[in-house]
Amino acid sequence: MPSSVASRQFRRQRLRAVRWNAHDREILRLAVPAFGALVAEPLFLLADSAIVGRLGTVPLGGLAVASQALTTLVGISIFLAYGTTAAVARQLGAGNRQAAIRQGIDGLWLATLIGVAVLAICWPLAGQIVHAFGGSPQVSGQGIIYLRISLLGAPAMLLVLAGTGVLRGLQDTRTPLAVAVAANVVNVILNAILVLVLHWGIAGSAWGTVIAQTAAAVAYLAMVLRGARRAGVPFGPDRAGLRTAAVAGFSLVVRTLALQAVFIVITAIAAHQGNAAIAAHQIAIRLWTLIAFALDAIAIAGQAITGRYLGAGDVAGARAATNRMIGWGVIYGVVFGVLLIAAIPLLPSLFAAAPDVRRLLVAVLLVAAAQQPVAGVVFVLDGVLIGAGDQDYLALAGLAAGAVFAIGAVIVVLQHGGLVALWLAFSGWLLARFCTLVFRARGSQWLVTGAVRP
Repeated sequence: MPSSVASRQFRRQRLRAVRWNAHDREILRLAVPAFGALVAEPLFLLADSAIVGRLGTVPLGGLAVASQALTTLVGISIFLAYGTTAAVARQLGAGNRQAAIRQGIDGLWLATLIGVAVLAICWPLAGQIVHAFGGSPQVSGQGIIYLRISLLGAPAMLLVLAGTGVLRGLQDTRTPLAVAVAANVVNVILNAILVLVLHWGIAGSAWGTVIAQTAAAVAYLAMVLRGARRAGVPFGPDRAGLRTAAVAGFSLVVRTLALQAVFIVITAIAAHQGNAAIAAHQIAIRLWTLIAFALDAIAIAGQAITGRYLGAGDVAGARAATNRMIGWGVIYGVVFGVLLIAAIPLLPSLFAAAPDVRRLLVAVLLVAAAQQPVAGVVFVLDGVLIGAGDQDYLALAGLAAGAVFAIGAVIVVLQHGGLVALWLAFSGWLLARFCTLVFRARGSQWLVTGAVRP
């Protein structure tokens, strides 16, 4: 009898191990290509910073302000990627491939409309947007040049977001990797030629970005159109579908606005601290974003996997995959933190940082490295809850974490703290996100099944 019990326990442990291994394979199948695609963009943006950095501290500061403004304007619509991934994955999990593709097409049309609106509204206001960051007149002048040109690519940038979401929802992260690498290689080559060879200055960097993003958008449109034809799904706009996509994305917009507000404020405060501070912040935030995108690869897998499991009604599978992804997030957070510390002696020279910029940069990067284990869990759970369609909670959690950062930022300003103090306030924001997301994940309210979340 004891041997029989031991035998059953052994079989259960073996089945559990097989299941864990299956989750690992699925996570890595989606996360590894997503990692490459996500890292490609910030890597090439770092290359842009290195190229523009050769022009001096002022153009680099202008790039920091303008790129943050552009990232905010485009990032507000990140739901076009995240929401589309979750919606398409749910329909796919429920066995409705045609409905999944239709969801993706609605996302593309919504991206087009929003992109045109962003361009029409923000292009005339480019000067006011840049001046709102409070940089020096020289930095603001360079930022206005970059922002006005880059806004011409806003519709293409949003189409890339939506197209990426369609393919991820269909459990394909390899194609977005190929598109991202190709587009960003073109971007760097164009920037090098336009800035360093033809001497177009910061405008050359902006034009290179516009051309590369437009090419990527055309590639996604061609792929989705081909898939729609094969599935017999019409590609034209559907008013009901557009309305549903817009309403479903509202909470994600609130969540994203809460996140982007933090990056706007931290950039604005750094700009007020002087040219050296904003230049050091530009390099540090690019590196932080690079690691964030790397960690976000597991979150992308979380969106696709969670949506598919819940669409198929498999709550246990969704929970088990989530626990496994949290473990991966912690491990990668520690690894990237150590790698960043190891790279600190080399980074200031890579960006041709002046001595005053170099001193600030080294101190800030130590803070950024310490954040990474916490960030690994935050990004994973953010992706899992997006995949579950738990956007309402994410919106509330984002506002709560933003309030924590606001308190820290006010203290920094009132106490005349420097850039390191500002990044410590940023760490407080990250810790607040960690607490709210872990609290939600430990419960079961987010585990709602079905092809469409009520």
